[in-house]
Amino acid sequence: MRWLRTGLSVLALFGFGLALGQQLRFIVVTHGQAADPFWSVVKNGVDQAAREMGVRVEYRAPQTFDMVQMARLIDAAVAARPDGLVVSIPDANALGRSIQAAVRAGIPVISINSGADVFKRLGVMVHVGQEEYLAGKGAGERMKALGVKAAVCVNHEVGNVGLDQRCKGFADGLGGKVEILAVKTDFTEARNAIANYLQRNPNLEGILTLGPVGAEPALQALQQVGRLGRIRFATFDLSTAVLEALEKKQMDFAVDQQQYLQGYLPIVLLTLYKRYGLLPANDIILTGPGFVTPENARRVIDLTKKGIR
Repeated sequence: MRWLRTGLSVLALFGFGLALGQQLRFIVVTHGQAADPFWSVVKNGVDQAAREMGVRVEYRAPQTFDMVQMARLIDAAVAARPDGLVVSIPDANALGRSIQAAVRAGIPVISINSGADVFKRLGVMVHVGQEEYLAGKGAGERMKALGVKAAVCVNHEVGNVGLDQRCKGFADGLGGKVEILAVKTDFTEARNAIANYLQRNPNLEGILTLGPVGAEPALQALQQVGRLGRIRFATFDLSTAVLEALEKKQMDFAVDQQQYLQGYLPIVLLTLYKRYGLLPANDIILTGPGFVTPENARRVIDLTKKGIR
């Protein structure tokens, strides 16, 4: 036992020496801008993990949802030869070649948020996020339990495979009539498109938006046509406006994928992998779905003030 304790002490000191002797550098490339209310929390998780692990991390994203530009950002990251790469995979066809180039270059890659169905075939080690179809199905089942038979799924990023999967799961979970409404990420354009849709469909019973970029314009659109609080309304992901609407019972629920963990965990995992060769046994780490309702919204609001939710 004394030899074992001594051996473990030497190993611990050796690992600690590696941690001090080499500051690791990671690059995060996602399809979401750090100023976005959802992705800002992801970046908070990235930054916190970087501080705690004593590593350098750069966060990069295209200015808009642009797969060509995102692929270029991944290519530039690979050329910079970081110690590890974190990516989201909203479109494997557009990004797959760039991600595989990183893998061939010997750069360990972890995917976050979107890509649970494709990360393995691209050579990515671990995926941190939620399975979008199943999350959408859960949202549909919840709305069905509220009595909804006809609903609309508002998609603010057409071409994002993960969002398509959310709508598909929602339709299957609801088991009723679901139409897809494509909107722009511009707030005013989205609000007007949703308001026009509501006016054309007076018998609509439910709305699902796929993020705050759709939810916040939808709140204004519902108010504009006099149906706020009179139609079942849910969204994916959280923002201050979404949480306030939940607390006021203007929304029924929000699907929470705990995006802070999607930023935080990959940096911790890459650090442990590079320093000690450690990886979890599961290659998918699920951060969601969870559900925020009017009943627990206040607790989540308190956490958002700390940049965690």
